[in-house]
Amino acid sequence: MSDEILIDTRGLTTALQRFADERDWNRHHSPRNLVLALVGEVGELAEIFQWLGDDGAAALRDDPARFTHLQEEIADVLLYLTRLAMVTGVDLDQAVRDKMVKNAIKYPAP
Repeated sequence: MSDEILIDTRGLTTALQRFADERDWNRHHSPRNLVLALVGEVGELAEIFQWLGDDGAAALRDDPARFTHLQEEIADVLLYLTRLAMVTGVDLDQAVRDKMVKNAIKYPAP
């Protein structure tokens, strides 16, 4: 299964590193700070769904402004998560492949 999974974050990590370098943000990007920023962004993502039922959540794609907001918050979560992996030395690509294998064993298909 892990051979089927192709995740390549090289372009994203390169862009994120350049972005941080250009702004001298590396000194602020400790694992603790990045986790706290990530939690904040997950909270903003959760807020979008806070009072929506399943139908309302599914209808987000039909409202351009709300859908753009959803996209932005999902992107923020991915960016902080990727940056956290970079700073802690986690190979995000390998971690995802390994986790998918473990999940397949833990939750076998019927």
